[in-house]
Amino acid sequence: MKFDLVFPTPLMNAAGSLGFAPGVRRMASLGELGAFVTNPVSLGPRSPAQGRGLIAFSGGFLLHSGYPNPGLKAVIRRHASRWARAVVPVIVHLLAQEEGDIATMVRRLENADGVSAVEIGLPPDASRELASRMIQAGTGELPVIARLPLERAQELAALAAQAGATAVSFGPPRGAIPAPDGELLRGRLYGPAIFPQALLVVQALARSGIPVIGGGGVYRHADAEAMLSAGALAVQLDSVLWRGWK
Repeated sequence: MKFDLVFPTPLMNAAGSLGFAPGVRRMASLGELGAFVTNPVSLGPRSPAQGRGLIAFSGGFLLHSGYPNPGLKAVIRRHASRWARAVVPVIVHLLAQEEGDIATMVRRLENADGVSAVEIGLPPDASRELASRMIQAGTGELPVIARLPLERAQELAALAAQAGATAVSFGPPRGAIPAPDGELLRGRLYGPAIFPQALLVVQALARSGIPVIGGGGVYRHADAEAMLSAGALAVQLDSVLWRGWK
């Protein structure tokens, strides 16, 4: 029997912002959250990226990390008991490059207590065919949220819904900034400068009837309210959780 994708309140953290499980102190200070999204988890262990770094720019910052994590088996062993005790739904974010990994991870998570849904992070350069196969591989007892690259969300959203996604969310857009050594550092972009683009995509997808979880550049309560008014069923918060919002 598939669980429904329902949030007590329409706010949640984005993958990579609050760790692998709800922390009592963290969640107490973020009582508005209606769901918890884990850090990205791969099937096997994943090391930090070569040349990782963070560079600020006027509208936010660029982050290159490679999404290091200990792998699904270790994450389940260390954190599943906290998922089961969580007072909000837990959504496990899956990081993969091929559909076989997704299918294996979802089957394991279906047997883990406390998991309410999975969020599949599609690679930024995934073809339409690969994106469809990855989402299909994740369909089963748990609702699937397809996290689409923000730049390609309008291209891929209908395909994701047809492949079985219950809703779509947004991954941060990519960019490049010169590092202190003069080399270009490529990575994910965060900050208020992302918000106008993300809001436009939320409105377009909601108008087309696709369930969308907004996110990207949300730094004020008014930003979240604007996304909800534009038709988002919920809003994900990322780096604002590290500094507090207005």
